[in-house]
Amino acid sequence: MSVDVYADEYPALNNEQIDWIGSQIFNNECGRLTACLTSWNEGESFPSLGLGHFIWYQAGQEEIFEESFPALLGFLRNEGATIPAWLEEENYESPWPDRSAFRSEFESRKMSELRTFLHQHSREQTAFIIERFNGALEKILASITAENSPGLPEAEAKARLNENFFMVANSSPPYGLYALIDYVNFKGTGTSVLESYQGQGWGLKHVLLGMNPNLSPLQAFVESARNVLATRVQNAPVERAESRWLAGWNNRLNTYTP
Repeated sequence: MSVDVYADEYPALNNEQIDWIGSQIFNNECGRLTACLTSWNEGESFPSLGLGHFIWYQAGQEEIFEESFPALLGFLRNEGATIPAWLEEENYESPWPDRSAFRSEFESRKMSELRTFLHQHSREQTAFIIERFNGALEKILASITAENSPGLPEAEAKARLNENFFMVANSSPPYGLYALIDYVNFKGTGTSVLESYQGQGWGLKHVLLGMNPNLSPLQAFVESARNVLATRVQNAPVERAESRWLAGWNNRLNTYTP
């Protein structure tokens, strides 16, 4: 698809498009199944909750992936939502020591209440995902320095990334913004040095810098994302067996083009 506008601004999203983006993300994460709003994937050490499968850690737990569920709860509270009392009692820290304990409580009152709460506040979760995305470009550009610029002078790397970002954002509205918003929620901005295997990250920064200028923006974005995620799988610790997820990830990327 061609790009209509190469503007250094986001195209405006109306309420219908915002709801569509939220529905797409829910489908990507959960196949639109309410039961999936409280999940703990095999091979992972944390649950993934809500529309965007936000990560939730136990007290003192340290992982390479960015935790986002407590921030969601804070956002929902600021939006006027009444947080379930038991979540307040847990001080926004995951109460389950492992996947087995989580699964044993799947039909419990607490878990059912949590799914109902998350289902009722799906629109607010979409707003949270978009709000997190809104600062992504500034954060990514600030992370590129002369010391870590990817084989390019710092100014050139920033200019390429900035141009690619807005070319994608303005492609086939609302698909371009959906691709960027979903990828940030899905695999992060790429600005954390912790979110990497063997020194190579997989966030939005890496996808934008790897885009082929000979392809249309959305096609280039999807192709670059495929390459970035394939590299992640190759570099991942063997015990994580991430190759089992690659087909699903690629199917998700397919939804980025009309």
